[in-house]
Amino acid sequence: MKRSLLFSAIGGMALVAGAASLAADKTKSEEAFDRLTSLKGDWKGEQEGVKISVSYAVTANGSALMEEFRPESGPVMITMFTIDGDHLIATHYCSAKNQPQMVTSAITDVQKPLAFSLARITGLKSPDDWHNTGLTMIQEDNDHLTQEWTYQSKEKSGKRTFRYTRVRP
Repeated sequence: MKRSLLFSAIGGMALVAGAASLAADKTKSEEAFDRLTSLKGDWKGEQEGVKISVSYAVTANGSALMEEFRPESGPVMITMFTIDGDHLIATHYCSAKNQPQMVTSAITDVQKPLAFSLARITGLKSPDDWHNTGLTMIQEDNDHLTQEWTYQSKEKSGKRTFRYTRVRP
């Protein structure tokens, strides 16, 4: 009986040590992605008088976070967040029918806002067409998120800010 308890205790300590080791082995980009996945669930907001619903779902065996952006009126858009080495990628499937791929610099501080800047874009018919050029994700706390999107159209650039609150069931 004592021997069985001893082996159980040793096994439990090995599991705890192994789990701590796995957590310590995570890269900064993996930690930042884990922080992003904490957005999982439903959010609501308003931008320029338009009500917006946003939902986040972890997919692809935990390797991607999908954002579904649903304005009260207008087309749905999707943004997929993934890890690539020491940085994160956001690929936005836009209602303008183009797909900007935006990338962070190497992640050094997982608590800082994630600033994505345009790396490449597909589906753009002309450089003058409207397209997103950047995204900053600011997680103020577990229930408040701000997104700052930058864009360009016909050599004119601008920024739109979206503020969301988590919807509690």
